[in-house]
Amino acid sequence: MTTLIEASPVGIPRFDLLIFDCDGVLIDSERIAAELDARELTAHGIPISTAVLAERFTGVTYADMYRVLETETGVRLPHGFAKRTHELVLDACIADQSLAVPGVAAALDALPLPRCVASSSSPDWLRRTLEAVKLFGRFAPHIFSAAEVARGKPAPDLFLHAACRMKAEPDRCVVIEDSVAGVTAAVAAGMTPVGFVGTSLDPIRLAVCLRNSGATAIFDHMAQLPDVLTGPGSG
Repeated sequence: MTTLIEASPVGIPRFDLLIFDCDGVLIDSERIAAELDARELTAHGIPISTAVLAERFTGVTYADMYRVLETETGVRLPHGFAKRTHELVLDACIADQSLAVPGVAAALDALPLPRCVASSSSPDWLRRTLEAVKLFGRFAPHIFSAAEVARGKPAPDLFLHAACRMKAEPDRCVVIEDSVAGVTAAVAAGMTPVGFVGTSLDPIRLAVCLRNSGATAIFDHMAQLPDVLTGPGSG
């Protein structure tokens, strides 16, 4: 395990709510999704590599990603493409025995604050993937999808929606994110973003990007999260 913790602990007594992204933070789905999406897009006339897709669109909704790529390339993806690709990725993720990010359950056990999930993924995706790794019950019913707001990340709408539903002030929320879009959204919402790079294909590059986007701390293993939030030795 590398050591990528940067900056001082954010100081958990200052906060009332932990907001977790899902993909790339609670479940290691980004690598699977990027590989399958890149393969399917390339086969349908939009050539793109796994690395480029992950770099550009991690944290962005599928609808927004496809809209950008269609606009850039002039290629219209066939009817049903999004639904079929989503099902391929979902099936692959659920079948993956290493889907859960290592150390997540222990980190949750060590953190005393109220928590929720705020993700760009659909409600069905969130339910089925979190159930597959036995995390759904640890967050439900406080699981919020970009489908519930007008604008997805990097707009602040989803995080502000989550804070409102959880009755927390934005400046009293910590957001755990693995994407530039997510960190940007957290900053725009007036929240404190913490960057996780443990599932990234290029964690060093991502750490720099998240820091430049406003992350107050960076870490690369969930076992480090309690220290990132509270300081070494804190409970």
